[in-house]
Order: sequence, then structure tokens, then C-alpha cells
Amino acid sequence: MDKKNKLNLTYMAVALGLLLLFQVYWANYNEIEPVPYSRYQQLLRENQLTNVVVGPSQIRGEFKTPQDGKKYFATTRVDPAVATELEKQGIEFSGSSGQNIFRDIASWVLPIFIFFAIWAFFIRRMGDKQGIGGLMSVGKSRAKIYVEKVTGVGFEDVAGADEAKGELMEIVNFLKDPDHYGRLGARVPKGILLVGPPGIGKTLLARAVAGEAGVPFFSISGSEFVEMFVGVGAARVRDLFEQARKMKPCIIFIDELDSLGRSRAAGMAGGGGNDEKEQTLNQLLAELDGFDPREGIVLLAATNRPEILDPALTRAGRFDRQIALDRPDKNARIAILGVHIKRIKAAKDVDLEQVAGITPGFSGADLANLVNEAALGATRRGAEHVTMDDFTRAVERLVAGIEKRSRVLSKKEREVVAHHEMGHALVASALPGVDPVHKVSIIPRGIGALGYTMQRPTEDRFVIQRGELINRMTVLMGGRAAEEIIFGEISTGAADDIDRATDIARQMVTRFGMIEGLGQRVYEPQRQAFLGEGLIGKPKDYSDQTNREIDLAVKKLVDDAYANAKKTLNGRRKDLDEGTALLLAKETITPDDFPPLVNIAPGQKLDGSSPDEVLAPEAEHAPTLS
Repeated sequence: MDKKNKLNLTYMAVALGLLLLFQVYWANYNEIEPVPYSRYQQLLRENQLTNVVVGPSQIRGEFKTPQDGKKYFATTRVDPAVATELEKQGIEFSGSSGQNIFRDIASWVLPIFIFFAIWAFFIRRMGDKQGIGGLMSVGKSRAKIYVEKVTGVGFEDVAGADEAKGELMEIVNFLKDPDHYGRLGARVPKGILLVGPPGIGKTLLARAVAGEAGVPFFSISGSEFVEMFVGVGAARVRDLFEQARKMKPCIIFIDELDSLGRSRAAGMAGGGGNDEKEQTLNQLLAELDGFDPREGIVLLAATNRPEILDPALTRAGRFDRQIALDRPDKNARIAILGVHIKRIKAAKDVDLEQVAGITPGFSGADLANLVNEAALGATRRGAEHVTMDDFTRAVERLVAGIEKRSRVLSKKEREVVAHHEMGHALVASALPGVDPVHKVSIIPRGIGALGYTMQRPTEDRFVIQRGELINRMTVLMGGRAAEEIIFGEISTGAADDIDRATDIARQMVTRFGMIEGLGQRVYEPQRQAFLGEGLIGKPKDYSDQTNREIDLAVKKLVDDAYANAKKTLNGRRKDLDEGTALLLAKETITPDDFPPLVNIAPGQKLDGSSPDEVLAPEAEHAPTLS
């Protein structure tokens, strides 16, 4: 039974009850004659009454002869003493019961209403805490509805995503002028999926589309569809699209689509066996098939895990277009910083190009946080403006963690850490194709970092040569090499360096085909780019002998890098001793403080490797910390 029929039945029941009450009142009005008490005493003396019933406050009975067409009478009792006095004076009088029908009804109804209101209040509070909501709204969509003035976001507020904005501008133009764009029979893409790592600006882009088009914007997270009750998610999907049809043209934006559209394949972790999620996904698929985009309803969705989405959801006809967003390059970072820096009081010496140069790999959200941290740092020191030094400290704070000067190291530990970090820095300055050293510090930061060497890339890199990868491993092994040269033994401080060097070597062997004996083939799949490794790994399709050769090749690459690092530092022993002494004295130094940290001229090679180009393991990387 639909809602309209239920409402009709409710109205009929209420009308019938009112009709019955009116009939009872009308019957009493036509049959019973209310008479004053003085008239009752007179009729009683004249023997005109019969079948009298005496109540606590009222007397009822029958007329022997009907009067004015009425057979029954009713009167209210009066105190006998008062009645005698009034009768002596010849005054017509009547009694009052002191009762009020509305007051009597209120005395019954109001307590019930108050009790019900208190009960409903506590039930709603309990439901909100459990994430259920009111019982009458459990199947309602929780989408937040915005209009142009509320979103307050346009394409001018989105920087560094010019290609994505160009793709989405078609959606805006269609919503503004559907007749023009449909004159040749074309239709707007039914669904647009925004794909990219976290913090890249997917939600901001979706709101900007709604702001540019000036249409209602329904925003909801995929997790808000699924509840503890089976069937609630599907009901909310239906309700969401019903609301959208009433307010078309409009935009529906579903954030974190992966929480709703996870693949139903049995092999997927967390997939299959959940009836509620499958019902919700099936309902979404049905709604996508059921609405016509020419009506002016556009579905936008965002995810950072596209590999786990159900193929039935991402096929053409449902999500016709996928727009991939990547971390911004240097020019895009400059544009993003230009948007955020307007909100703070920046000094004239702040160079956005220089800030963008030390923040490769930062997302839009990271850059916004960087600007805020720089402003907070300037506020803490009581400055009038945010300077370039504040931005540099903010980068260190975000990448390496906060300074922990309270962590006191012994003299021997400080010497080990200082030689370790100076080893990284001197090897980096001696090798070509390596990011130049920006700062070296032995001030503890973060959870486990007792010191760090920060390298600042000079440009964005998308292709890396084999020799450059080897040099990166050599820099990573420079810290342990310095420890062994100076102290004759090694420590646990190089654990992270070895892990990163091993990872580079393994990618060279298994992904990039850089080992001659193993051939030009891929032994391991590429890792998922946004949130770490994928859920399903590629099955091993090579022999145990090949596996042994891979392990030996990885070991040889790391061992050679370690040997190259020792060779480099032995040739720069004087710089190692002088740099370490200066670092122990000042705790933090830059190439301006110690000129040997400046990189050598490009073109010099220590390993004689060929300049074969390969794709970088990561197109972007954050400032390197060793």
C-alpha cells in the first residue's frame, strides 16, 4: 500500500469518528430538554415528572407529557437551603455542575501527550547516538542539500586541476543549456567518477560544479546508506533519487563510493556475504539504469580505491566517465598556494615558487595545512607576518614531525647520529641525479627520528634513469657506511634506510627489468597508487630458481650501493670529520654553513651505469628524509 492510500484511509477514519460524536451530541440535543432547577421544583409539585434519576450533581428524568417535542429533561442540583431562599424571593434559578467538557478532555489527553513527547525525545536521542535516527525517518536519505549560495565554491576556488575542470565544464554547460548540448542527439554522461588519492580535491571539485551550474547539490557519503537494519540502505537510495527528481536539474554527489560499491566477487576481502550492502548496491544500480540524464540529474562520485569497485557499477551506461586526479605538479602547487595564502598575512619575502619547490608530493589538503601551520608558527613567536622561515619550519614539522628537544641523548649517541646524518649528506652531494641537500639536523623529531637529512628536489621527476636509482640507494646506505668507517661497527639506526634501499632494488629487479640475467619482464604487479597495495596480489608465475635469482639480484644491488657509499666517504674523510664537528656544535646546518654539502657538477658517475630511462617508482615524492 503506497503512502497516498494510507493517508486517505486515515482521513476517512478521523471523519467517521467526528461524525459519530456529532450524532451523539445531536441526539441528546433533540431528546433532552435542559430545565432550570426552579422550573424542576415547580414541575415536581405539579406531578409532571416520572422516572427521575438523582445523581451527585444532576437530576434526569421523563416528562409525563412531552414539552416542546422533547420527552426527557435534565437539571443541575442546587443546595436545598439556597433553593428555599431563592424560591421565597420568587427568583428563577438553576444550578451549575462546575464541570467543563474541554477541561475534562484536557485532563485526560494532556498527560498522555506529555508522556508520549518525553518518550519520543529519549527514543530519538538514543537513535541518534546509535546512528539510527528517528523510527519514521530510518529509510530517509541523509543527503545534505546545498544551493549555489550555500556552497560558495566555484572553479576559481579550485587551483591545480585544469584538465579535470575542463572535463567537468561540459557538465556545467549542459545543466545551464541542455537544449543546445542535446541538439545533435548527445546526452550528458550519466555518471562521472572522480578518482585520486586522498586530499586531492575531489569533493571540492564536485561542489564547484554545483556552484558554477547554480543547481541544487545533494551531498552524501557512501557509508551513510548502510545501517544495522536490512533494507534501510536500499530505501535511502530510492529516497535520494526521488528527492533529486523533485528538484531537477540537480547534482547528486556520493563521496567514498567504495564503501557502498565494493565488488561482490567472492575473492574480494570484505566482499560477498553481506546482504545489506548487496541490496544497497543493487538498488543503486537499478536507479542508475532508471533515470534519464536528459532530465538534468547528474551523478558525481569520488573514490580513492577504484580497484575494489564492482564492475557492474563502473561500466559504461552507469559511470560513463572517469576523471583521474593526481598530486599537483610544481605549477599547480604554486596556484594552490596562491589560493590559500590570501587568507593569511604573508611577508613580502615569501616566494611561492620556492615553497612549491620544497613540497613535491604534497596534495591540495597538505598545502592548505602547510599554510595554516606556517601561520600558527608565526603566531607562536609573536610575529606580525608569516615569513619564508615559517614555511620552511612548517615543511619540516609536517614531514619529519615536531622537535623533541626533551629527548636527551648521550654523548656517544649524538656522535653516532651526527656521523650517520653527515654520511647521508656527503654521499648525496657527491652523486649526480640526486636531490640536493637542503638541511641536516640531529634534533630528534617525531616518534623515532633522532636526526634527519632533508633533500629538496629541484624539479618534478616523472622518469628516472637506472643510474639515478642506484645513486639513491647509495645515499640511503651512506649513514651506515659512515658509522662503520668511524666506529668500526654498525647500529640499529639504519633500519629504515635499508628498508627503503631494498624496496628500490626490488622494484628494479621485479618491475623495471634492469637486471640483465633476469630478462625484460615483470615479476611482481605494480602496487596500488592511492592507498598502498591492492587487496588481490598477482599469483606467483615463476620458478623457485627464478625466485632465488631475484633475491640474489636484490642483495647484490644493495651491497654494491653500500660499497659505493663507503668508497665515496673514504675519499671525503676530511669533509666527514669537519662536517660532523660543525653539526654537533650547531645541531642544524645547511649548505651555506658547510659548502662541501653543495652538489658536485652533473655528469660525474661513480658506477658507470648506462642512461637508460625508466618510469619512476613514484611520479612524485616528498622531500627525502634519511
